[in-house]
Amino acid sequence: MPPKGYPMKAVWLENNALNLRDVPQPQNCHEALVKVRLAGVCGTDLEMVRGYYPFTGIPGHEFVGEVVPQSLETLPSDWIGKRVVGEINAACGSCEQCRGGRPTHCENRSVLGIKNRDGVFAEYVNLPLENLHRVPDSVSDEMAVFTEPLAAALEIHQQVQIQPTDRILLIGAGRLGQLIAQTLALTGAGLRVLARHPLQKKLLVDRGIKLIDEAEIQPWRWDVVVEATGSTGGFEIARQAIRPCGTLVLKSTYKGEMTLNLSSIVVDEINIVGSRCGPFAPALRLMEQKMVDPTVLIAAEFGLSEALTAFEKAAKTGMLKVLVRP
Repeated sequence: MPPKGYPMKAVWLENNALNLRDVPQPQNCHEALVKVRLAGVCGTDLEMVRGYYPFTGIPGHEFVGEVVPQSLETLPSDWIGKRVVGEINAACGSCEQCRGGRPTHCENRSVLGIKNRDGVFAEYVNLPLENLHRVPDSVSDEMAVFTEPLAAALEIHQQVQIQPTDRILLIGAGRLGQLIAQTLALTGAGLRVLARHPLQKKLLVDRGIKLIDEAEIQPWRWDVVVEATGSTGGFEIARQAIRPCGTLVLKSTYKGEMTLNLSSIVVDEINIVGSRCGPFAPALRLMEQKMVDPTVLIAAEFGLSEALTAFEKAAKTGMLKVLVRP
């Protein structure tokens, strides 16, 4: 490990522009220092470049890394050398949301590579020890780097009581949508997925997950509809499909404003669930038990010096997961 303050390579985001630069190695002695082994380009990263959220610093929040020595006064020695993944929200532990058991909604939180905290497109990153989860030996780096989005997919299961008799419609089969499909398929429910691109369709069919064409989606028939496109068009399909008293899960952020007929939501008694971060431990267990396989989503891998090219490739329509290896 280089000495503290030693320059490291990193991707820097400022004024909606990315560049590569040397920055000081993280030096927070109250947090674990993690050497990044592999990082993934997420849809949120791409949206931040487009101005979704005002952030200056190192982006990136999907990663697997290795804990390195920093300060044994704050870091138990049995963590050193361990492969880890990390939850992205660093909570204060004392605000009303934290005290109420909602740390991902902490009023004072920093968010890895998104809000007030440098992210993982760099050689090293700092995170609180309580944010870290050890990676089982049988889970490769290429699987572990998907822990955060897989956990986000599993948040649906935390929020919605899915019955095997339910008819579930998933709209969108991109990077996150594929993981949602794999986890929903484990419930035994009647799942159908609306996918646009040939590769997306092939990956689903190869896992025995059934597709549906837009023309085949019957209105007012689906018990649970998951919208994972982040587009107004996807939302319109979802709204028409959901049955009265059904549950509509919004798994994407929407840029700008969207027109919504709230009266119809009230009349049809639709349950709308916003869904964001999820549980890491079950995600790691699913990969350890080989019940899901996120590695089929890997489209390309680049070194850190090629990170700008990685972002360009990840932004292409229909592109699946692009990885960056420092």
